[in-house]
Amino acid sequence: MGEQEILDVLARVLCDLLMDDSIVLKMDTRREDVPNWDSLIYINFIVAVEIELGIKFKVADVESFANVGEIVTTIKAMMR
Repeated sequence: MGEQEILDVLARVLCDLLMDDSIVLKMDTRREDVPNWDSLIYINFIVAVEIELGIKFKVADVESFANVGEIVTTIKAMMR
């Protein structure tokens, strides 16, 4: 699975959670760049991504992701 495919999955999950189909995620997108992406939505997002992709993030990773690109990079490494 490539970066764009992962970005597409992440965007779809976030759009569903926020009920906003206009969200576009890029590698440098930060949570504060997306309206209403608060800490509760972030946790729901992480859980939904784990379920969707059949992966499990480390708590330390979840707490340290600075932007969407870091999430994508971690997912790519986990799916090798």
